[in-house]
Amino acid sequence: MRPDWFSAGSWPLIGVVHLRALPGAPDARDTLEAIVAHARDEVAAYLAGGVRCLVIENYGDRPFVRGKVPAATIAGMAVVAERLRLAFPEARWGINVLRNDAASALAIAHAVGADFIRVNVLVGAVLADQGIIQGEAWELAQLRRQLDSKVAILADVAVKHAVPLAPYALEDQARDAVLRGGADALILSGAGTGLPADPRDFARVAAVLPDVPLLVGSGLTLETVEAFRACASGAIVASALKGPDGATDSEQVRAMVAQVTAGRSSSSLPA
Repeated sequence: MRPDWFSAGSWPLIGVVHLRALPGAPDARDTLEAIVAHARDEVAAYLAGGVRCLVIENYGDRPFVRGKVPAATIAGMAVVAERLRLAFPEARWGINVLRNDAASALAIAHAVGADFIRVNVLVGAVLADQGIIQGEAWELAQLRRQLDSKVAILADVAVKHAVPLAPYALEDQARDAVLRGGADALILSGAGTGLPADPRDFARVAAVLPDVPLLVGSGLTLETVEAFRACASGAIVASALKGPDGATDSEQVRAMVAQVTAGRSSSSLPA
C-alpha cells in the first residue's frame, strides 16, 4: 500500500497541521469551530507556499495520553479532518493521533478519506515522557483488514522524545517495522521536535531496506535540504516554516519548496 507519491523523481514535503487543544484535553480553551478556523489558516498557508500534502496532529493536547485517546479526541479530530478535506480537496491528507493511538488514526483516516497515518511506535516498546509505549502493529493490521482500508502506514523508527527499553539496533527496528509490522514507509527523526535527524541513519536503514521510502521526521531546514535530498525520499516539516507568531508562514513554505525543487522540472514538484 505504498503511497504513489513516492515515485521516482518526486520528493514530497508533508506539512504538519498542529491542532489547538481539542475539547476534553487538559489545556482546551477553544470551541471546535475556532479550532477548525485556526487549522484552515494553517492549511491555506501551506497550500499558498506550494505544499499540498498535510498531516493533522492533535499537537495541542499535551500532555499526551499514553494509550487510547478519549472518545472526545477521536470525534473532534474526525470533524476537523473532514472539514479540512472538504475545504481543500486539492490536498492529500494524513492523520497522527498522539501519542500513539494508531487504530484511532486509521479509523479517522478511513472515515474521512485520508491517504495515510503516522504511527510513532509501530513495533517494539519505548520509554517516553508518557511512560512505556508499546507497538500497535497487530491491532492496526487487524483493523486495516476489517475495514479493507488502503490507508498507508508511515511509521517512525527510533521515534523522537523516546528511547528503546533495551538495546535495539536501528537497522533491526526498521526491518521489524516493515517486514513484521506492515509499515509502508519509515520516518527518521532527531531526538525531539525541531531537532535535526542524522543523514547517517538514513544510510544505515537504506542499506537493509533499499526499496522502502524514508522520510525526514524533524529538523529539516533550508540549509539541510540538499544533504537529506540525497539520502531521503521526502520530509515531514513544521518547525522551520513557522513565523515569529508561531503560525505557518507561506513565504517560508515557498522558500522551502523552492529549495527542494531547485534545478528540477515542474513535473517533479512535491505531490
